[in-house]
Amino acid sequence: MAKADTTAGKTTHQIQQQTQQPTQRNGQRPRTPGVYGHEEIAENRLEPWPNPRTGRDYVIHFEIPEFTCLCPRSGYPDFATIVIDYAPGPSVVELKSLKLYINGFRDRALSHEAAANDILDDLVGVLAPRWMRVVAEFNVRGNIKTVITAEHAAPDYAGPRPAYQRPSFSGI
Repeated sequence: MAKADTTAGKTTHQIQQQTQQPTQRNGQRPRTPGVYGHEEIAENRLEPWPNPRTGRDYVIHFEIPEFTCLCPRSGYPDFATIVIDYAPGPSVVELKSLKLYINGFRDRALSHEAAANDILDDLVGVLAPRWMRVVAEFNVRGNIKTVITAEHAAPDYAGPRPAYQRPSFSGI
């Protein structure tokens, strides 16, 4: 007896949905397509990792070109590039936890100023850097471009503080 074609008349998306089952990886819970990203963001916490060179002053630079949050007045999305420079103390940030943390702002309604300062406060609280600067360069909205700079330094820090340079990320 021939097997019935269960894909007749269905879109490619419907066929993919039908064939995709949650998969178990490395002892982790199953990942449901379309859901697991939201779950990872909701459950994420910034994760400190040991600084491999605590005796050396050096600067780590991140450019995060796809930051989004919501305008607290209109509910419309605001888009920004977040630039983080820091001289680590005892810890550096694990990159996936930073990515998920930043993605967690997507559905939060907050001002540009609050976004930049919340990021700085949260990173300083977890990492205890010697020095850190967070710059939030928001895209033009209503004919106004907003750039927020927030900075933290340990009282005895005298190491490098590179001049701010506009984001250079080109997508390659």
